[in-house]
Amino acid sequence: MTLASSPAPATSAVSTAASNPAVAGGSVPAPGSDCTAAFRAAYENRYTWDPGFGGYRGRCMWEQGERRLEGSFTVGADLKATVEGFDDEEVHKAVASQLWEVAIHRVRRSFEQTHGANTFTAGDTDAVGTEVIVGGKGEGDRYRIKDRVVTMVHRHIHGTVVTIFTGSVTDTGHGYLSHQYTSQYSDPATGALRGGLSRFTDTFVPLTEAGPWVLGERVIETDSEGDSGRQSFRFEDLQPLA
Repeated sequence: MTLASSPAPATSAVSTAASNPAVAGGSVPAPGSDCTAAFRAAYENRYTWDPGFGGYRGRCMWEQGERRLEGSFTVGADLKATVEGFDDEEVHKAVASQLWEVAIHRVRRSFEQTHGANTFTAGDTDAVGTEVIVGGKGEGDRYRIKDRVVTMVHRHIHGTVVTIFTGSVTDTGHGYLSHQYTSQYSDPATGALRGGLSRFTDTFVPLTEAGPWVLGERVIETDSEGDSGRQSFRFEDLQPLA
């Protein structure tokens, strides 16, 4: 099945709605209150692949400026990506990295598996959403939630802090996928920025009518010392593995 000509799925901005348990009926969790239920609802609303995910393959194109390279890829049932056809090792690694990063976030883990050792306390509520302050094992991490979507992530990972803001999402009918979002790394002790702000636009498509939804295109624009670097990754002729 070829999806190169498939229309892009509808996306929507994250906005206040009655479906959001954090704001339904005007009921915003009071600062200092337990907001585990609201955070769980957003966590469980993320789109993940079914446990029987069998893998897929296709062509992949990388573009930056006037450079354009093309190869092929396979993502196995074990979520490992194999990329072929790129002579440039940096591009090879970049394409494989995008496929791996998307796949690892599609793994279905229960809320208890991921957050069973954490507590969740409501902070303030602003245009981005209601702040979720994490205690327990993940102390120091923070989130914001709105419309059953995690609209902000602020996490400590391997000696650095990553902060992600989600501006719009793709509704698959079985959970949401981030469509437009930003990512910024910083020093956990000083808050000093590490590298430039990266802006992502992800377009997902269903592999078959029944899914799973997979990445069709990712555009990354990164600011660094006043300059903007734009890379495009396209994945076409997508076919499920037999």
